[in-house]
Amino acid sequence: MTVLLQQLADPDEEGWMRVERQVLRAWSQSGSATIDYLFQRGQTALQAGQADEAIDHFSAVIDYDPEFAEAWNGRATAYFLANRMGQSLADIEQVLRLNPHHFGALAGLAMILESLERPEDALAAYEASLAINPHQQNVIDAVARLALASAGQAL
Repeated sequence: MTVLLQQLADPDEEGWMRVERQVLRAWSQSGSATIDYLFQRGQTALQAGQADEAIDHFSAVIDYDPEFAEAWNGRATAYFLANRMGQSLADIEQVLRLNPHHFGALAGLAMILESLERPEDALAAYEASLAINPHQQNVIDAVARLALASAGQAL
């Protein structure tokens, strides 16, 4: 995993999409068929916009394996979609405790901080996410937007 993260962090890495997919795939595999099944059901519910159902599935995964960072990340995303920011932040904290290299959780943290009108903290979280994966266009755009706003320029 260390080699993949080093490759992903290289802004000049031409195969970064493949590397990013490999990292995300590795993170989403728990090593248990049962947990993977429940996790996939949570992912499917999340993709269908069924936040409450996703929360239930990810909570079940967390009950089985509280060390599986992706379950916490999935539930954090579902909480975010359900506008339950406090719970989303708490789950992001768990993701980052278990996997400090989780660029998606850092970007999610930044989005929440930005929505809470904490632009300096949001910018720091976005930049931390980009340090791990500099290829995230939505994060690059958010950093540019926040940098412009902090410089006092109109959006």
